[in-house]
Amino acid sequence: MQSIQPAVSSAPADPRAAEARRYEGGQLVWRVQCGDLIDRERCVTVVVENNQVVLVSPPGETARLSAGQLGQLRAALNEAAKLAER
Repeated sequence: MQSIQPAVSSAPADPRAAEARRYEGGQLVWRVQCGDLIDRERCVTVVVENNQVVLVSPPGETARLSAGQLGQLRAALNEAAKLAER
């Protein structure tokens, strides 16, 4: 049986958010790729739960973001904040 994806406004406010956004288990999730202090690939995750934005860092790690990755995170947080206000 196919799951139905919830409708979201046409395009994200910032196209960089679209690069990180996807549906997982029917929930909109943003995963922004980053690195840790010893250059292993990690990600920072943004979700909206109960009208609150939840920011999940790599477990027990530090997230190192390039300027482009920071732009993606900023765009994801802005879009998630708008979604949480609904």
